[in-house]
Amino acid sequence: MTTRKEYIQEQRLAKLDRIRSRKVDPYPSRYQRTHQISEAIALFEQQEKAGIAEAPPVTVAGRIIASRDMGKASFMDIRDGSGKIQLFFSKDKLGEEYQFLADLDLGDFIGVTGKLWRTRTKEITVQASGWVLLSKSLLPLPDKWHGLTDVEKRYRQRYLDLLTSEEVRNIFRTRSRAISSLRRFLDGRGFLEVETPVLQAVAAGAMAKPFVTHHEALDRDLYLRIALELYLKRLIIGGMDKVYEIGRVFRNEGISTKHNPEFTMLETYEAYADYNAVMKMVEEMVSTVAQDVLGAMKAGFAGTTIDLTPPWPRMTLREATLKYSGIDFEEHPEATDLRQQMLAHGMAGVDEKMSWGRLLDQVVSTFVEPKLIQPTFLMDYPVEMSPLAKRKPDNPKLVERFELFVGGIEMANSFTELNDPMEQRQRFLQQEKERAAYGDEETDRLDNDFLLAMEHGMPPTGGLGVGVDRLVMLLTDQQSIREVILFPQLRTV
Repeated sequence: MTTRKEYIQEQRLAKLDRIRSRKVDPYPSRYQRTHQISEAIALFEQQEKAGIAEAPPVTVAGRIIASRDMGKASFMDIRDGSGKIQLFFSKDKLGEEYQFLADLDLGDFIGVTGKLWRTRTKEITVQASGWVLLSKSLLPLPDKWHGLTDVEKRYRQRYLDLLTSEEVRNIFRTRSRAISSLRRFLDGRGFLEVETPVLQAVAAGAMAKPFVTHHEALDRDLYLRIALELYLKRLIIGGMDKVYEIGRVFRNEGISTKHNPEFTMLETYEAYADYNAVMKMVEEMVSTVAQDVLGAMKAGFAGTTIDLTPPWPRMTLREATLKYSGIDFEEHPEATDLRQQMLAHGMAGVDEKMSWGRLLDQVVSTFVEPKLIQPTFLMDYPVEMSPLAKRKPDNPKLVERFELFVGGIEMANSFTELNDPMEQRQRFLQQEKERAAYGDEETDRLDNDFLLAMEHGMPPTGGLGVGVDRLVMLLTDQQSIREVILFPQLRTV
C-alpha cells in the first residue's frame, strides 16, 4: 500500500517530468538576486518614509513556505536566510507563465522579480513580473504549525528542524554571536588565536577516554584530542605570551544533557598570570558576552534569573563540600575512608575501584554542583584531582585551581599552571600508576614531548578552559547540550 509520503513524492516526480518536458532546468546553477529579503523590506520601508510613491523592482529568492491559490491570482510566502516575504502572482501580469505555477510545491526554491507594494492588509509584497524555479523539492516539509515533534528526529534531520522553527534558528544565531563576542573580547586583550593538532600521539591534558584512529602512511595509532592544553602551553614556552583556541574536542564518554562526545572548547593561556587573574578575566568575559548577545547581564535559565554581573562569589572546595554534603575531605585522606563517608551520607553505587580523587569528584558532582545556581567559583582543589595545576604555597596538599558553576553546571576550569618539569613528570607517573591500580582510563597521560618542552623553561602561566556549548545553553535557556549543537551524536536507528 502506498504511503502518504510515497504518494506525495510520486506527484512531485510527475511535476518534475512536466517541468523538464518544457525544456526548463529545475536545478539551475546560479541566480542573481538584487536583495536579500530583509534588505528588500528595509528598502521599501525607507522609501515609504521618504515619500517615494513607487519602489524600484527587486529580485529576491527563497523557499516556498506557504501558498494560497485564488484562481486568477495566487499568493506565496518565501523565506531566505534573512527573513520572509509575500509574493503576488496574477494571470493578467504573467500570461501563460501563470499556469506553470501549478507545478510548484511547498519546499521549492524560486526566484522572483517585481515591484514592492503593500496589500490592503498592509503586508509588504512582491508583485511578480517574472519567476524562475531554482530547485524542485521532492519530499514534503513538516507541518508548519507543529514542525518536528520527535526529539531524536529533530536532531537527526536538523535541516527540517531549522526550517520549521524560528526558535531553533535563533538558538544558533545566538551561538554564532556568542563565539564572535568571545573572540572580540580576547582579541581586544591582546590574545592571539591559534590552531593546534586534532590528531595527537598522546591523548593528554584532561582526564578522559580518547577516540583512537590509525594513520596508514605512518602506520601508527593516533588519538583525537581530548583537550587543547598541552600544545597551547608549548606555545607559551615558545614565547607567545597570550594565546587562545576555540576548537572541537573529542571524549569517548557517555551522552547526557551535559555531555556530547565532540564539543567545543575555548582554552586560553596567559604568561605571568595566575588563577586569580584568570578568575577576574572570566567574570568580565562571560558578562561581556551576555551583554553583547542578550543586551543584559541577566539570563533566564531553567526558570531562574541568573545574574552575571561581576564580581561572583568564591568558595573553597572544602567549604562547599562541607556545606552541601557534610563531608570534610581533609579529614578523610584515604579512599577507603572517604568511600565509607560517602555511603554514610546516602550515596549509592559508590565504586570500590575509584581512586580518592575520583571519589571526591563524585561527591562534588552529587552534592555541590546542583546547589551552585548563581555564578560561583569553587577554588583550591586537592592535588590528586589536578595533575597539571601548581600547588598553593601555603598548603602543598592543594593546588591553585578553580571551576566556574552556573545553573548547576560546570562552565569553566582554570589553573595556575604547573611549570616545574620535574614535578610534572612525577604527577604524570602517579596518574599512570592510578590507571594501572584502578583500571581507570580517565586519568591524565604521560606526554614526554610536552615534558621536553617544559624542560626548556615555562613562565608562570594562568590557563583556562570554557565549555562553549554549555555557555550557549545558559544564554539560550536550553537544558540539553544537544539543543545547542547543530549535529549532535545520536544512536544508530
